[in-house]
Amino acid sequence: MTGSGFAEYTPSRRPQGTTLAGPVEIRLATSGDIDAIRGIDAKAGRPPTEVSALATAILDDARLVVVASMDGTTVGWGKTHFWSYADGQASSGHYLGGVTVLPGLRRHGVARTLTQVRLDWIWGRADSAWYIVNPANKASIDLHRQWGFTEVARSAKFHTTSFTGGVGLLMQAKQPLDE
Repeated sequence: MTGSGFAEYTPSRRPQGTTLAGPVEIRLATSGDIDAIRGIDAKAGRPPTEVSALATAILDDARLVVVASMDGTTVGWGKTHFWSYADGQASSGHYLGGVTVLPGLRRHGVARTLTQVRLDWIWGRADSAWYIVNPANKASIDLHRQWGFTEVARSAKFHTTSFTGGVGLLMQAKQPLDE
């Protein structure tokens, strides 16, 4: 982690000496995954997500929580949010929530796979996907660029999220048209 609290990021550069030991499997999270998810948060230098918040998200049909595993070990996770109302510049709709991968396995496509699964789920329900991000989180912005996310607005707060540094970005991607 950097001093900003975001993962260290060097574009197009994988950490040396790390390779994936096997294929990454993505599945729906269950209440049995809560301890592993909180452990990933802690190892990533983030405050662990509250147990009650995770349990609520896992049981909410309007949201998706997924975990990535390798050889039966949980190595990452991601979620979505659904806002039924607009809040200032932040539209109602489906939002990508956080995605977190164990630090030693970053830059190997785990976050990309978790994000693709969540976007497929959102685009099965809506024409647009949204996410909010701190402009200092270059790794996240670069990751999401491949799906066409573009900046829609800047604000100190979107829905319930306030930003370190006083400004955050609201990003949107439209569902790709079938060709």
